Amino acid sequence: MWDLETPQPAKLIVGVLASDGEALAAARAALAEAFGSLDLTSDIWPFEHTDYYREQAGPDIVRQFVTAERLVDPATLAAIKHRTNDLERTLADQLARPWPRPVNLDPGLIEPAKLVLASTKNFSHRVYLGDRMYAEVTLTYSKGAWQAMPFTFPDFREGRYHGFFDRARRRLIEQRRQAGVG
Repeated sequence: MWDLETPQPAKLIVGVLASDGEALAAARAALAEAFGSLDLTSDIWPFEHTDYYREQAGPDIVRQFVTAERLVDPATLAAIKHRTNDLERTLADQLARPWPRPVNLDPGLIEPAKLVLASTKNFSHRVYLGDRMYAEVTLTYSKGAWQAMPFTFPDFREGRYHGFFDRARRRLIEQRRQAGVG
């Protein structure tokens, strides 16, 4: 009761929305430079669930997830979100697309029981992390499957990405075992 637990390291996952394949490749390279080697890369899917990003990234947006090899302290999520925001601005300048935001980077954490995403926006289901950043538990892992929350984004809810999240979760558990934690 009085003893405080040290948080276990988590797996950094980044959801990438990109205007095209070249922008997607540039985003992966920038993420690897910023956070170290990427150990898992998902399939590429068309992003068709909303028109919200169309004016920012164009008409043919694609989605991919990557994870960093090196585990992270969960307390660094706000700083990671600031770093990915900086990368978005740098990539927008480098890619010189006709859209203002050809790459959208959404960092989060995979833990054995949940997927947490960082956000710059406050809503009723988000918790303030500090430094003008928020986080939400987007999915939980229970009884061998990912479970959506009432506010989970439609593309995360439908299950298309869950196989990749399973791979990332298993990789995290393996890495923690190898490190003698968790």
